[in-house]
Amino acid sequence: MSTLSKTRRVYAFGGGAADGGASMKALLGGKGANLAEMSALGLPVPPGFTITTEVCNDFYAGGGVMPSGVDVETRAALARVEGLVGRRFGDPDNPLLVSVRSGARASMPGMMDTVLNLGLNDQTVEGLARLASDRRFAFDSYRRFIQMYSNVVLGLDHHMFEEILDDHKDALGVTVDTALEADDWRAVVSAYKAAVREELGAEFPEDPYDQLWGAIGAVFQSWMNDRAKFYRRMHAIPEAWGTAVSVQSMVFGNMGETSATGVAFTRDPGTGEARLYGEFLINAQGEDVVAGIRTPQPLTEAARREMNETAPSMEEAMPESFAEFREVVGRLESHYRDMQDIEFTVERGKLYILQTRNGKRTARAALRIAVDLASEGVISKEEAISRVEPASLDQLLHPTIDPTGERDVIAQGLPASPGAAVGKIVFTAEAAVRDAAAGEAVILVREETSPEDIRGMDAARGIITARGGMTSHAAVVARGMGRPCVCGVGELAIDAAAGVLRARGRVFSAGDVITVDGGQGEILAGAARMIEPKLSGDFATLMSWADERRRLKVRANAETAQDARAARDFGAEGIGLARTEHMFFDADRIDAVREMILADDESGRRAALAKILPMQRGDFIELLTIMEGYPVTFRLLDPPLHEFLPHTEEELAAVAKATGLDAAKLMRRARELRETNPMLGHRGCRLGISYPEIYEMQVRAIIEAACEVAVRASVPPIPEIMHPLVAKGEEMNYLRALTDRVAREVMAERGVTVDYRVGTMIELPRAALTAGDLAKSAEFFSFGTNDLTQTTFGISRDDSGRFLEAYVNQGIFEQDPFVTLDIEGVGALIRMAAEKGRAARPDIKLGICGEHGGDPASIAFCEAEMLDYVSCSAYRVPIARLAAAQAALAKRAD
Repeated sequence: MSTLSKTRRVYAFGGGAADGGASMKALLGGKGANLAEMSALGLPVPPGFTITTEVCNDFYAGGGVMPSGVDVETRAALARVEGLVGRRFGDPDNPLLVSVRSGARASMPGMMDTVLNLGLNDQTVEGLARLASDRRFAFDSYRRFIQMYSNVVLGLDHHMFEEILDDHKDALGVTVDTALEADDWRAVVSAYKAAVREELGAEFPEDPYDQLWGAIGAVFQSWMNDRAKFYRRMHAIPEAWGTAVSVQSMVFGNMGETSATGVAFTRDPGTGEARLYGEFLINAQGEDVVAGIRTPQPLTEAARREMNETAPSMEEAMPESFAEFREVVGRLESHYRDMQDIEFTVERGKLYILQTRNGKRTARAALRIAVDLASEGVISKEEAISRVEPASLDQLLHPTIDPTGERDVIAQGLPASPGAAVGKIVFTAEAAVRDAAAGEAVILVREETSPEDIRGMDAARGIITARGGMTSHAAVVARGMGRPCVCGVGELAIDAAAGVLRARGRVFSAGDVITVDGGQGEILAGAARMIEPKLSGDFATLMSWADERRRLKVRANAETAQDARAARDFGAEGIGLARTEHMFFDADRIDAVREMILADDESGRRAALAKILPMQRGDFIELLTIMEGYPVTFRLLDPPLHEFLPHTEEELAAVAKATGLDAAKLMRRARELRETNPMLGHRGCRLGISYPEIYEMQVRAIIEAACEVAVRASVPPIPEIMHPLVAKGEEMNYLRALTDRVAREVMAERGVTVDYRVGTMIELPRAALTAGDLAKSAEFFSFGTNDLTQTTFGISRDDSGRFLEAYVNQGIFEQDPFVTLDIEGVGALIRMAAEKGRAARPDIKLGICGEHGGDPASIAFCEAEMLDYVSCSAYRVPIARLAAAQAALAKRAD
């Protein structure tokens, strides 16, 4: 034992009393806190005790050594359990057996380890057989314990034990476990112990206390197993929380036909319907229900009839126990005021509750349960808002794969954009556009995407890239379009020239049908069965409650009419980022853009820009019209010019031939524009200052569009002109003067006055540090958190996937900073810029328009800093609306 110690490490429960309660989840974990709460309520809970999460953290701090004093407290707590149940731990004649289970503050089902039937050995198994008058039951329990303990504590493969059991069943000529008699199980036990001896060179531990400490240590160690770490990353559960360990006296569902075990939900976790949902097994232990060894039976007669089951329901087979169980689950839901997930055992007709917790549920069920409970007066509307996880709304906004269907997974990557899609493989954007125009559903498969692929991405039903992370170009654009996307699929070998991809030893060609599951990050062979999204009345009800309580406005990142309409349908209050350069890639305007780039002088550039002006004006009219008086923030040209030119000599030659442009000049200009580090090169406002005619054309198109809309619309438009990558006050002063000059000219020509705002995107640390200077000319700041994160960390988001996972695994990053805002660094810059901006211009508008605008944790930061709005992909607008409401409610509660 280590020398680390604290005042109290072990909390008892059972016998109608408990040392803890439901409010102590941080210390006792969810399982331990709820066992204590149920015991205090007088419910039939087998007695036990919980070793705290602090012990887990001290266990790791001490290098895997149990802190001093825990053994003394544990023995005292075990003695209390012995007194309550009338049995002694390790007594060969009257043995107490226990379960050892994990229990973190947040539910992590299946991620950590459990040991049942602990305390059995060659002597106590005989005592158990005499007490139960059932040798078969005793040796069945013993073999279960040896297999579970050997796997969890001793590290042996559970398949080895399953093979031994299968060999015994084959020798006996039986196929099911229930056909084995007592002597058969005794032989299996001997074979299991021999296998342990052979594998480890040591005997299976017989001393019950050695077994107990081995199990407790193993459960603590399971906090850091791979699946637990992965689950914590998925659900943003801090490693520092640790897990508690609950030790509980065993009750047995495998003591004959009057015994059973099962799992129940107080409401349907798939739909939210208020009815008992679950299943049970007679003469079984809990592992049998979840392992699929036997087919469970429904709890209720209604469920049995719906499922056309012939096996009796619990309601029919055990009417007295079922009636008691129904009453208990009703009490639990009323007490916890939420849908409960309950594990139970019936031992020879006596009901025991082993666990309750707030049940995992689909987004659709979460909405219905929250709205129903509020409508029933059980919880307030504010509580209902807090009960739904914002990120889970993604399930409702995109098509998903039918969970009952078959899944033939061929590759795994990052779940970059949720939803699912079926289509034929295409390897180029051009093929995607061509085949989609012919009515084909296509999946665009690329090594990585670039802005030039935008039309192909728009045409595709789903997108797959072999490279790139969660905020790569493909991921960001796909989310904005509502396209399912899987990025960073490193196991894919793509040969676009040959039109094939290889994965896990299989070959797929262009035209083969595959399915993209953006929610799981999986690629499936063939056409998986799909479920289309349906936004229910519960969704509208809860969102209306959220809108009434949030302060932050929610805008969308959108530059196409389709995206803008989707954004309005999802409740967006304007466009926070319209990337004007995305419109340049359309086939009818890319040639004019390239002509502008190739021009030798300003007059040549202006001639080419004159061709683009009416196209941009038309785009802007459409966006302003769709937004119906809500603000639209137009970001002027941002990417470097070389992105609009072909990349290879073959592509350059093809473009020259198709457009009539001079091939040699095209190639020379492409070489001249090539940059070593284009992200920090000739882009953003640097283009607008070097070539002011570009920004003049764009400002003219915006103001002309606003004038046209103002004349015919009932609500005046609100255009906002945003200059990107500004670092100095002098840049902002120059750009403000340019903008105002052109705007005055247009309004004078049109005889129409429109209100417009001029601002900048804060995406460089220097801009944040000198924000007061920028605010003298800027009426709003929009924090471009994607680039601000890049420039603050000095990390390329498109290349960070190569090492970010290692950083997260090592605890250097708690979360991917491109997914959840880095509060300490990037957040500090935003806070500083906001303070300086408000000091210089008290009415300045502040918002964020990076991908963080749809991240609930980042939205909470925006609420705390009193920003005015967040802007995110159209399909994340409902998430942002709900997260903004939750952030506002949490702030009021502080």
